[in-house]
Amino acid sequence: MGAEIGVVCATRSANEDVDATLNRLADHCALGITRIPIVRHMGFDDWLTQSKITKLAAKLDIDILHGHGLWGGVYARLAGGKLKRQNLSTKVIYAPHGDGLDYSPANPLGHFLRLAERRLAPLTDGLIFESRYARQRYAETIGQPVCPVRVIPNGLYRHEFYETFLEDNAVDFAFIGELSKSNGIDLFLEALAERQSMFPGKAIIVGNGPDEARVRGLAKKLGLGASITFSGALSARSAFVRARCIVLPSRNDSFSYTVLEAAAARMPMIASDVGGIREIVGDVGMKLVPVDDAQALASQMRVFLAES
Repeated sequence: MGAEIGVVCATRSANEDVDATLNRLADHCALGITRIPIVRHMGFDDWLTQSKITKLAAKLDIDILHGHGLWGGVYARLAGGKLKRQNLSTKVIYAPHGDGLDYSPANPLGHFLRLAERRLAPLTDGLIFESRYARQRYAETIGQPVCPVRVIPNGLYRHEFYETFLEDNAVDFAFIGELSKSNGIDLFLEALAERQSMFPGKAIIVGNGPDEARVRGLAKKLGLGASITFSGALSARSAFVRARCIVLPSRNDSFSYTVLEAAAARMPMIASDVGGIREIVGDVGMKLVPVDDAQALASQMRVFLAES
């Protein structure tokens, strides 16, 4: 389309796939890939980061700053506001993604982030949401946007639509995602342990995360040592061949890529009724599990074992 693109992102990534993708992307970024220290907590370093982004945008004479997620949105809008005060015509497009929108109103941090979002709203020239759910959630928690808004759903490439051929030793279920309470890994383990003597399902846990030690401890406490395998992080394609059914019991989600990828790969799936997942399912008739309900999740898993 003739646009010159650049990327600003964190210096380090815990995901090797991210680093590999950035390396491949470098040849296509006329404005370069700039990696700077980015922290996920408020402090003096945030002002240094914002200052670096402002100077880079001014040096490159940027027309559009696109901030993705909470911190990307903060940095882009603060930088854009400063550039506008310098009589530059930079526009700021913000894509809210989880973060402050998911905190409970009673949470002090959530309350602070909502106030910050409202203060930054005048510096926002356009909003992009990846789901109707996120659009509605923003209106409920922050307020009706006064700038132009577009809903652009997450999508997949054509090569991501294929039929999965399972490995000979594929287990029954796979959990894929960061090992955190938000993703419902504890619900998955509790559901797997439910009536193990009658429905001895086996599973693989794909991913890593801040709660990994706690997850391993819970699995041991529930007596699941022989029933589960921890594989670490894998690509979705590699994970899908290792299990007959994907289980996604998230407590918080917006428009899950894993759900999209599993559907495109024709994988049987059990997912919670959260965020924009119902937008993906549409009128297919797939039964979604109530959020935070380990018993309902266990019931769906038993039905899969009985019918498959």
